[in-house]
Amino acid sequence: SFPGGRRDPADGDAVATALRETREELGLALAPPSVWGQLRPLPDRQGQMVAPVVANLGPLEDLTLTPNPDEVEEVFTLPLAHLLREENQGYTHFRTAGRYGYTLPVFLNGPHKVWGLTAIITELTLELLAPDRY
Repeated sequence: SFPGGRRDPADGDAVATALRETREELGLALAPPSVWGQLRPLPDRQGQMVAPVVANLGPLEDLTLTPNPDEVEEVFTLPLAHLLREENQGYTHFRTAGRYGYTLPVFLNGPHKVWGLTAIITELTLELLAPDRY
């Protein structure tokens, strides 16, 4: 999943929350100019609204991440080219009360699967970044 968490009273808005959470969870301090924008709010499974914020982190090779072990179990990245390959894209069908319930996107990467709300946010981001290829 992407960095995220509840808005603190000191956070001015969703962008401030995202920047603080990224710093707390990954040890990555981003300045507001690195933020490209915000996607439409989405409900999570508990019905709380999630406000995805899209930012440019720069070249991955230049990043030094120091994940907070109390909040982050593992960190991995996926290149845009990998996400755009059809063999790495799929959908998962969920059942509710023994019947078809809903379908969500899933992105595959070896032992990792990006699914759930993270996959929905990834799909929305791909639609913006590569509309002619996704």
